[in-house]
Amino acid sequence: MDYYLNVLEFILKGSIVTLKLYIITAIFSPIVGILAAMGKISEYKYIKKVLALYTWVFRGTPLLLQLFFAYYGLPALGISLQPFTAAALTFILNYGAYLTEIFRAGIESIGKGQYEAARVLGLKYYQTMFRIIIPQTIKRILPPTSNEAINLIKDSALVAAIGLGDTLRSAKQIVTRDFTISPFVIAAILYLIFSSGVVNVFTRLEKKYSRYE
Repeated sequence: MDYYLNVLEFILKGSIVTLKLYIITAIFSPIVGILAAMGKISEYKYIKKVLALYTWVFRGTPLLLQLFFAYYGLPALGISLQPFTAAALTFILNYGAYLTEIFRAGIESIGKGQYEAARVLGLKYYQTMFRIIIPQTIKRILPPTSNEAINLIKDSALVAAIGLGDTLRSAKQIVTRDFTISPFVIAAILYLIFSSGVVNVFTRLEKKYSRYE
């Protein structure tokens, strides 16, 4: 029993890196996504072209390749990043690109009648967006955003490729040392617990915003 407790303690230490990366990405990637989505539906064609290039690159190339470029490639350009900084920056930009398209599609799915009704009621643009459009948009984008939030948990294991000691890397170290697969089982349980927590949060959010149906 003591062995498994020691293994769990070691893997949990690695999970701190996973948790920190998840929280930072979960905070900043939606901000990137919202701003980029607003830019893509704006009337400024140059901004739309730049943002189209951004989403095309980050959605069209593997996340692992982007991670390697941020950590191993940027030093060739004179920019050296610590492993965690490189990972956080890569994850924020990658998930920001996916959320950009989710948010853009959500906003554009709201019927023009909603805008016209708001205009008839005398609401200003920001009142229309925050009281009518955004609440309905949130309701519609919650399912795809939930999928991205769960994918983020699994993708966080990629940081082991640049030497970060996350949950999976910690488990692998013990497997290599002790020739037992039990650390992988413990790591899998931790990932499932984490994923279940995320699913629970989004389920509550979907119930909260169900009144906008």
